[in-house]
Amino acid sequence: MPRFVVHEHHAKRAGLHYDLRLELGGVLKSWAMRKEPPMEKGVKRLLIPQPDHQLDYLNFEGEITEGYGKGSVRIWDKGCYEPIEVEEGKLKLKFEGNRLKGRYVLVKSRIGWLFFKI
Repeated sequence: MPRFVVHEHHAKRAGLHYDLRLELGGVLKSWAMRKEPPMEKGVKRLLIPQPDHQLDYLNFEGEITEGYGKGSVRIWDKGCYEPIEVEEGKLKLKFEGNRLKGRYVLVKSRIGWLFFKI
């Protein structure tokens, strides 16, 4: 099963945010969100697409010393996920992490992606 990680990122310029990264096609597809991932049904988070990352970033914790993302990073959660339904602009996924458990949806909107538990 493909893997995922959620990084808690204390960036010097952008402040505290969380990065959701999904293993897909040999890279980590990445999105940033301002608050912790939703743990309850009905709570939505706006995700902003970020550049792809290398797979070895799945285990990264530490300091980023250069660039816009400069700051500390720690793993908030990680595990595996299973694609349930994949359509243009919509992903239904089942997460099996320490914190993220169950079915979630990512839906593309005009300003980013919405992420919520179903």
